[in-house]
Amino acid sequence: MATQHLRTALVTGASSGIGAIYADRLARRGYDLILVARNRARLDALAGRISDETGHSVEVVAADLGQGTDVRRVADILKTDHSITALVNNAGVGATAPALQSDIDAMEAMIDLNVSALTRLTYAALPGFVARGQGLIVNISSIGAIAPEVLNGVYGGTKAFVLALTQSLYKELAGTGVKVQVVLPGATATDFWNVAGTPIEHLPSEIVMQASDMVDAALAGLDQGELVTIPSLPDVADWAAYENARQALMPNLSHVHPAPRYAAHDLT
Repeated sequence: MATQHLRTALVTGASSGIGAIYADRLARRGYDLILVARNRARLDALAGRISDETGHSVEVVAADLGQGTDVRRVADILKTDHSITALVNNAGVGATAPALQSDIDAMEAMIDLNVSALTRLTYAALPGFVARGQGLIVNISSIGAIAPEVLNGVYGGTKAFVLALTQSLYKELAGTGVKVQVVLPGATATDFWNVAGTPIEHLPSEIVMQASDMVDAALAGLDQGELVTIPSLPDVADWAAYENARQALMPNLSHVHPAPRYAAHDLT
């Protein structure tokens, strides 16, 4: 049981899978909860169990974050409820089909949920967090953010956006008291795969992590002060090398002249 009260965490996509486990773990760490998802019955059942087991207040908000009106309704909660000190942007959808086999309307809906809704909720929470000098935003991305070839390219693009947004916020929010973390899970045992179009039974069992293990690793990364947490990565030095290589590009990404290798050649 938690030894302190950390006020309220709002968790999206909280009715099952990763979101439900985050809700459980955060309550045990001392948070009251606001749980957001489409399935009201699942939310109510989860809220009752967590409240009974932890003694913390759990409020449920039935909302479809693929719909703009519902996104704005949840954003208003983040703007006006000053007890909220943490936001877990977990709601999202995936896809595994290649471009030529994908439905563009489904791709656009994925962008709306994975990118637009997450951005609006983040921007709704930030001003209050900064004004109060404390807050936590956890954004759930995917290894697809750095390995877009693995799954559907639009999905990877949406998760790359989540990674880039969080990295930018980390720089912007330095010294404000607001913490950010982005989590890049690999294959995780949730309903995600059935919705995405590849049943989890079709994946090699050695690459599939249990959702509880994934969330516990992500929270351990948060405790260790990580900005980017990749629960499956054995050696954090590998990420450091990746990030150092990215940083090494920075001084040469913008110059007055093209690089010499692009100099015009005499074709006569």
